[in-house]
Amino acid sequence: MKTKALKKMTSTAAAVLLTLAFAGQSFAAAAMFQDLSGTPAKDKIAQLQQRGIIHGVSDTQFMPDAAVTAAQAIQMFVNAFNLNINLLRFVKAPQATDYFANANNDAWYANALIIAANNDIGLSPDLDPAKNWTREEFTHQLMLTIEKHSNLPLIKIMPVDIADSADFTNGYDGSIQRALVLHIASLDSDGKFHPAAGITRAEAAEMIYNALEYIAAHPAPAGGLQE
Repeated sequence: MKTKALKKMTSTAAAVLLTLAFAGQSFAAAAMFQDLSGTPAKDKIAQLQQRGIIHGVSDTQFMPDAAVTAAQAIQMFVNAFNLNINLLRFVKAPQATDYFANANNDAWYANALIIAANNDIGLSPDLDPAKNWTREEFTHQLMLTIEKHSNLPLIKIMPVDIADSADFTNGYDGSIQRALVLHIASLDSDGKFHPAAGITRAEAAEMIYNALEYIAAHPAPAGGLQE
């Protein structure tokens, strides 16, 4: 009984510490964002807010049209897919700069970068946390994270015709195709993806929501032996 209680207390303490580590963004999810009236994805954003997956720049402001930095995107991935380092043991306390030379160990995002690096989601060591990510960068990293940690069933996809596919950065086209086929991302009315355009906070949140919906609808097969 004491062992079970101790494990429960340890797990609770770890969860509290992890939550406190995300202090770089607002955690007041009780108040709804007040700046989403003209945002098509406002209902999806509101649901993510209530689930504690995304946070605003203040208690009531989400700034849906603002650009998404690499650090913000990585924090979204950590929150959305419940990435953690709870089972890892370190010889010394890890720092963000152990993995990313351009990081700031005192920045709000430092813990998210440490978690992301130890969950191997394909981030480059020369990552610039302050860099605004493009639509193709965000989509590529999102798909790598999903495929690394969600154990989705393998499916054969039929490539989507994309009017501006010639503008893709080499190596990103496969991720974008998968995101489109799985309805995580979408094209505009002209059939374009606009890969080099900066992704907004609203667009990023909508893709996170769509990804979580897809994962929920396609759970990984149960493991273990039959009894």
